[in-house]
Amino acid sequence: MTALKNDRFLRALLKQPVDVTPVWMMRQAGRYLPEYRASRAKAGDFMSLCMNPAFACEVTMQPLDRYPQLDAAILFSDILTIPDAMGQGLYFETGEGPRFKKVVSTLADIEALPIPDPQKDLGYVMDAVSTIRRELNGRVPLIGFSGSPWTLATYMVEGGSSKDYRKTKTMLYDNPQALHLLLDKLAQTVTSYLNGQIMAGAQAVQIFDSWGGSLSAAAYQEFSLAYMKKIVSGLIREHEGRKVPVILFTKSGGLWLESIADAGADALGLDWTCDIGNARSRVGDKVALQGNMDPTVLYAKPEAIRAEVGRILASYGKGSGHVFNLGHGITPEVDPEHAGAFLRAVHELSAQYHE
Repeated sequence: MTALKNDRFLRALLKQPVDVTPVWMMRQAGRYLPEYRASRAKAGDFMSLCMNPAFACEVTMQPLDRYPQLDAAILFSDILTIPDAMGQGLYFETGEGPRFKKVVSTLADIEALPIPDPQKDLGYVMDAVSTIRRELNGRVPLIGFSGSPWTLATYMVEGGSSKDYRKTKTMLYDNPQALHLLLDKLAQTVTSYLNGQIMAGAQAVQIFDSWGGSLSAAAYQEFSLAYMKKIVSGLIREHEGRKVPVILFTKSGGLWLESIADAGADALGLDWTCDIGNARSRVGDKVALQGNMDPTVLYAKPEAIRAEVGRILASYGKGSGHVFNLGHGITPEVDPEHAGAFLRAVHELSAQYHE
C-alpha cells in the first residue's frame, strides 16, 4: 500500500486540519482539455474511453498532469454504466447525449431487471479503478462515484435525458409501487458497485443525485434521499487502514440540507445557488461541505475568477471541513488557462483560513 503524499482532500472531508483548502473539479477530465479530445478521438467514442481501463486511466491523469494544484483524482466513467449493466443498452447519439435501447415503463419491466454483479458485469470499471490507483502511486486520493437511484431511474424510465421527467414523475404518482421497486434494485446495485470500487482502490466516493432537485420536498425525501440513506448505511467506511469518506451531492438540493446532513454521509456537495456560509451555519459540525462556485465564472477573466474564489472562501470562513469545487461540472467551452487560474487561487487565497 503506497502512502498518500497529499491527503488534504480526505482530511478536509473528515473535518481534520489542513494547510490550504483542497480543490478538485467535477468533470475535471473532460472536453475542455485538448489532450482529452485527442484521447477520445484515439479511442473512437466516449464508451470506448470508459470501457478501456488504459484509456480511462490516461484521461483521469491528464488534468493532474496539467494542474499540480488538484488535490484529488476522480475515476473517469459515467453514471449510466449501471443501467447498461442491467440490460438497458446504453448508446450515445451525437448532439443528443445518452439514450437507451430499452426503457422500463411497467412493473413487469422492473421485476425483470437483473441486479448486476460489479465484478462480472462492471469489471471494466473495477479494472479502471485499480489501474488508476496504481498509476497515481499515492500522488492524490482517488474518488469513485455513482449516480443516485432517483437520477438513474429517470434515465431508465425516460430512455435518456429529460427536461421535465414526465414519465418518471407519472410513475411516481400513478404507480409508486413500481418506482419503489426500481429504486430499491438500484440502491442494492449502487451499494455493491461503490463497495467494489472501494475494494479496487477508491479512497472516497461521491453519489451524484443530479436530478433530485426536480422533486417536491415530500417526494425528494421518499424517492431520493431515503434510497441514498440506504446506500450510505451499506457502504464500506474503512479500508486500507483509513476511513473512506462519502459525499452526497443533490443538485438544487439547498432547501433540504439539514435532511441530507442527517443521511450519514461525511460531506455534502453544494451547487452554486446556496451560500456556503449559510449552509455551514445550517448543518453545523455534522458534515463537511464541498463546493460551490458557479461553473460559468470560469468564462470570466482570471482576476474575476480569483475574486469569486476569495468571496466563497470568506463566506465559509476559518477552519477545515471545506473542499473547494464548482457547483456543477466544468463545461467544455472553458479555457484551460482559466481553470488553472481558479485552482491556483484556491490554494493561494485559502492558507489564511487554516492558520
